[in-house]
Amino acid sequence: MHDIWNPWHGCTKISEGCEHCYMYFLDHQRGQDGAQIRRVAGGFNMPVKKDRRGYYKIQSGERVRVCMNSDFFLAEADPWRDEAWQIMKKRSDVIFFLLTKRPERVAACLPADWGTSWENIFFNVTVENQKRAESRMDWLLKLPFQHKGVMCAPLIGPVDLSPWLASGQIEQVICGGENYDGARPCDYRWVQDLGAQCRRAGVTFNFIETGSVFVKDGKTYPLPSKRLQSEMAWKSGLSFRGRPQIFHLEDEYGPIPPERLYQPYFGPHCQRCGGQLTCNGCTRCGRCEKKQATSGHSSRLDPSAGKKD
Repeated sequence: MHDIWNPWHGCTKISEGCEHCYMYFLDHQRGQDGAQIRRVAGGFNMPVKKDRRGYYKIQSGERVRVCMNSDFFLAEADPWRDEAWQIMKKRSDVIFFLLTKRPERVAACLPADWGTSWENIFFNVTVENQKRAESRMDWLLKLPFQHKGVMCAPLIGPVDLSPWLASGQIEQVICGGENYDGARPCDYRWVQDLGAQCRRAGVTFNFIETGSVFVKDGKTYPLPSKRLQSEMAWKSGLSFRGRPQIFHLEDEYGPIPPERLYQPYFGPHCQRCGGQLTCNGCTRCGRCEKKQATSGHSSRLDPSAGKKD
């Protein structure tokens, strides 16, 4: 099981949510510069790689998040994007999660054979505060995608999405606090309000993590542990599954029946995870069981990375 595809790495900061970017922070720890944008040679063709038996490593129906260390619609990536589009078209049996802070560039970056949309593309914009809701949500509604969502992470201020949720076009909202160096507070009231907006509109809402500086009832809680952040989000009970999100996927033989599509597996260690509602599932690598056996503690799911330890 694979859930992240980074065909290129590096990005440029363009809005408030970028100030303490996790990619910049992690690159700095590795002695790298997150502003250096480069094609990832070894991973560019990841969705079409096959195993020794000749089967695709990514199964039909899996969800793959694209460019989690960059932005798919970054101007510097223009020379590589057409090739990436063709990979996604070839894997029309896989759901590709696209996330951008640059929706104004999207229409000019679509492939020539896009038509009204490709069924296997799930397009999302980042909305970290109300200012970015006002500047990005109208773009989200008018762009030609069948499946649309919103990522309110890092949530650094209250957000009212009600006017856009009422359109019926938005299928999912993910919410989470900020992490790593310089993390800004995430207030529980903002999360509650956003969740209530989604419930009223029947839109799936997933509160995946509190962030490392969490404010509740006027008190600030430092939560450096990602496992604890995820568990606290789960315990809040705010996540909500709204209207079903249905992707009509197909391969070279035609439409794929539901029983042939990948179904995520969630082990016992997943049950208290805030990200489970939108997670691609456990890798079943066995590391969690080994850690539990040696430490006596349950392992964590890191929602920001989408992988289990």
